[in-house]
Amino acid sequence: QVQLVESGGGLVQPGGSLRLSCAASASIFMGWYRQAPGKQRELVATIVRGGSTNYADSVKGRFTISRDDAKNTVYLQMNSLKTEDTAVYYCYADDSWGQGTQVTVSS
Repeated sequence: QVQLVESGGGLVQPGGSLRLSCAASASIFMGWYRQAPGKQRELVATIVRGGSTNYADSVKGRFTISRDDAKNTVYLQMNSLKTEDTAVYYCYADDSWGQGTQVTVSS
């Protein structure tokens, strides 16, 4: 399995921005998922080698997923954050999961 190391979570006010990073081994399929308290884990965004992306409707236009294959790293730029974006965010790469990083959006 691929070992994943996430970083970049934290507390931000509504309307603010955060950038998540996840370092992994060379991977074809990478993505971000999130799980809010009392809810199921849900897809946020995915990206495959070559650059094709997919986003949840709730984050389209606000979040951007990208990858740097030279660094085996996937990023999630989150702008215009809302309170409903509060969750633990998990990195995913080729059947492996990161440990999760907390994102809290609150005034």
